[in-house]
Amino acid sequence: MKYAWMATQHGHAIRTLCRTLHVSPSGYYAWRCREPGSRAQENQRLVQCIQELHAVTREAYGTTRIWKALRQEGEVCGRHRVRRLRQQHAIQTRRRRRYMRTRAPYQRVPAAPNRLAWPFASPGRDRVWVADITY
Repeated sequence: MKYAWMATQHGHAIRTLCRTLHVSPSGYYAWRCREPGSRAQENQRLVQCIQELHAVTREAYGTTRIWKALRQEGEVCGRHRVRRLRQQHAIQTRRRRRYMRTRAPYQRVPAAPNRLAWPFASPGRDRVWVADITY
């Protein structure tokens, strides 16, 4: 953890950082040259499988469905591991939009007919308003 943080600090000398954090410079340089561990390599391979499944399913599968598909292919991994790897690599499921049923413009409902046929006369526009509550 200290070594990873030290690798991000470009403005400071490595020897100063090592002295401050009580680690040896040789340990830091050995960490930089070391190959990734078996778990990291397995995670990288698993991320490739997750990305392929994500593309094949048109970004529709979430964590649980991807995990089940991986198990059917013979991969041994946990659901939380799949979730963690998806989060780390920003693999997000495309969410479906809710279907909204709307009326087409040509199917407009006509206004209620004027059954009373009262002759409403007003001195001008927006001068007289009429309302009706029918039970």
